[in-house]
Amino acid sequence: MEFMAAAAFGLEGLVKKELNQMGLEARGENGGARFSGGARDAFRANLWLRTADRVLLIVGEGKVLSFEDLFQLALSLPWEDYLPPNARFPVSGKCARSRLMSVSDCQAVTKKAVVERLKRRYKVSWFEETGPEFRVDVSIHGDMARLTLDTSGAALNRRGYRTWNGEAPLRETLAAALVMLAPWKSDMPLWDPCCGTGTILIEAAYQRANRAPGLTRPFACESWPCFPKQAMEDLRREAEEKADLGKIGMIGGSDLDPQALELCKRHIRQAGLGGRITVRQKDLRELTLDADSPLFLANPPYGERLSDRKNCEKLYRDLRALYDRHENCRLCVITAHTGFERCFGRRAAQKRRLYNGRLECEYLIY
Repeated sequence: MEFMAAAAFGLEGLVKKELNQMGLEARGENGGARFSGGARDAFRANLWLRTADRVLLIVGEGKVLSFEDLFQLALSLPWEDYLPPNARFPVSGKCARSRLMSVSDCQAVTKKAVVERLKRRYKVSWFEETGPEFRVDVSIHGDMARLTLDTSGAALNRRGYRTWNGEAPLRETLAAALVMLAPWKSDMPLWDPCCGTGTILIEAAYQRANRAPGLTRPFACESWPCFPKQAMEDLRREAEEKADLGKIGMIGGSDLDPQALELCKRHIRQAGLGGRITVRQKDLRELTLDADSPLFLANPPYGERLSDRKNCEKLYRDLRALYDRHENCRLCVITAHTGFERCFGRRAAQKRRLYNGRLECEYLIY
């Protein structure tokens, strides 16, 4: 089977790298990385991918210039290889730069074609749709349609430890990417001086402990009769055995907001990391770590509202002072503020474009 590990723009290369590290041959493309494998590989990707949004099973692809073309393409695909007679199969869709721009019509045509295909194969005229869910997605870009089944269910950033997002949530997948892209060595302490509700800290701890991000959450494919139940249970058990929380080392964070810190502590406990991450209320202007060569990793406020801009720019100058107080430290910051380097007073050694939701950001490494 062929799969697509979907990802946010800018993270495709990281997803490809993660798949390669699993022993899967993958190639990056806009929107993610494509790989071939069996059901076991798809489940393993769901379990271990840190920077992907979903793992989609590609049922078929083809050029469509009309709704009839789309109907015939969907009708020609082997849906019965995956969907049992009682399957629930809602259809979602998206269209971009194509002749077929009505998403609702594309969804309706695809649903009709899948029903027709299953009618012919199962010799029934009505489907109750009371069984396991197989979410069908029709994606059309530049007149090329891709029809997929979503093996993940809830998006992969939903690890299960975060119950409230705070004012400026950072998706778990992006937080994991920031950690992976940082120059973080095994003997370096990591500190987030604007830790908020703790997402960066938890993702860093999971990576250091070799803890699978999807270890305690379910996936849609676990209810599919066409996927091997015992093999998936074995893979989950193997992942449990590989996790070693003793390897986490010095990871901590601070923030001025007491409410955010309470949520941070709750999320750390819910992530199974109680006692493993240091968190305290501290103004970063007064923060000094008693550690050699620490890595500071932060997602500070961006100052999107004009009323907040001056405070944010002062915070960036305070980050520079924090950087100067710590000899041989590294600092990594993600920001949508185009004047960050000017306020910080120094150009970054490395830059990378990333997206925090719809916001175009720069990831700066000092």
